[in-house]
Amino acid sequence: MISYNNLTLPQATAIQEELRTQLRFDLVKEQDFNTIGGADISFNKGSNQFFAAIVMLSFPYMTLQGYALARGSSDFPYVPGFLGFREIPSLLKAWEMIPDKPDLLVLDGQGILHPRKMGIASHFGVLTQHLTIGCAKNSLFGKYEEPGLQKYSESPIYGHNEISGYALRTKDRTQPVYVSPGYGLNVSQALAVIRKCVNKYRIPEPTRIAHEIVNQFRTGKLKEGYHKVIQNPELF
Repeated sequence: MISYNNLTLPQATAIQEELRTQLRFDLVKEQDFNTIGGADISFNKGSNQFFAAIVMLSFPYMTLQGYALARGSSDFPYVPGFLGFREIPSLLKAWEMIPDKPDLLVLDGQGILHPRKMGIASHFGVLTQHLTIGCAKNSLFGKYEEPGLQKYSESPIYGHNEISGYALRTKDRTQPVYVSPGYGLNVSQALAVIRKCVNKYRIPEPTRIAHEIVNQFRTGKLKEGYHKVIQNPELF
């Protein structure tokens, strides 16, 4: 099992630079996806214990099909730009529980909208060689103009001398989310996927549902392991 507990920040930076050389954005020819995953982490403040959830949804209908829940721990410090080193070990435990992986995975964090193009979605994507998208609640990197106030308004985010992502308004007059490819897809493909994941909430369905489920896991309402959903619950 991968562990980053004893890394220094210079060592972590070197790992990001190495992983960056393995990024690809040309693996999707047609967006013929049937399933999509969402990943999120929860923890109790002051604790190094992590609760990880990866949910499986149908695409584009966003029907919950199953979810994997895993516990992990990390002593890597919380430092902006290095989120993957804290959260990925626990997420990988949940990922390995899933018998049939989703066609692509959305993570609550950055993709290439990152100083070294290595947000958590890019980091996870390179390690697993799986299609990933970063959909973050806050901006970390790049410059953009505020999108229009209406739902689905978008504005390109410029970083690394190119368009690296988009600010997307997912609800009228609400702060946008920040979308960028992690691994395998290009910028426009990542945006198109997330637009199809928007429902009535600010957070798109894959990471929103993962957030709801992981908090139920953290509070003891759900148990560790992989759970297949036969009927879509109205809980989330």
